[in-house]
Amino acid sequence: MGFIGDQVESIRSMQVRQVLAQIISLGMIVTSALIIWKGLIVATGSESPVVVVLSGSMEPGFKRGDILFLRMSKEPIRTGEIVVFNVDGREIPIVHRVIKVHERQESAEVDILTKGDNNFEDDRLLYAHGELWLQQHHIMGRAVGYLPYVGWVTIVMTEKPIIKYILTNPEVTMVVLFHM
Repeated sequence: MGFIGDQVESIRSMQVRQVLAQIISLGMIVTSALIIWKGLIVATGSESPVVVVLSGSMEPGFKRGDILFLRMSKEPIRTGEIVVFNVDGREIPIVHRVIKVHERQESAEVDILTKGDNNFEDDRLLYAHGELWLQQHHIMGRAVGYLPYVGWVTIVMTEKPIIKYILTNPEVTMVVLFHM
C-alpha cells in the first residue's frame, strides 16, 4: 500500500478519544503559549518583548542568533541605549544603538538617530524615505538582557523552510527519523 497509505490507515484506526485527546493537548499548548506571550507584552510594555538578532551589525556586543529581551518605559531614551525599532515600510525590526538624541523644546518630542555598532554609517539610509530621525513611536523597546545563540533555531527555520516543515510536521519527522 505504500508508506503514505499505511500512515492514513494508522490514523483511521486510532480511536476517536485518542484523536480528541491529542487535539485538546495541542490546543492547550498553543493557548498556554499565547497567554504567556500576552503576559510578557503587558509586563514589559513592549509589543514584542523578545526578538532575535538577525544580522552582524551589532557585533561584537550582540551576535547573529542572540535573543534580546525588551522593555519599554516612559523614561526618555538616551544616547548609548540599545533599542529595537520598526521603520515604516519594513516588516523586520532593527536592533541598533542610539547615537544621538535631539529633544525639541517647542513640542517635547524627541528625534532619535541610531547606528549598528559594526556599521560605518548611521542608520539614516535604513529609515523611511525622507526621514532623517526616528520618533518615539518607531521604538519597540530597549534591550534589557540577552541569551546568546538561542535564536539560531528561528533563523534556521526562516532561512531553510524544509527544516521548519520537518520540525512542525510530526509525520515528516517520523519519516526522516525512521528512514535514516
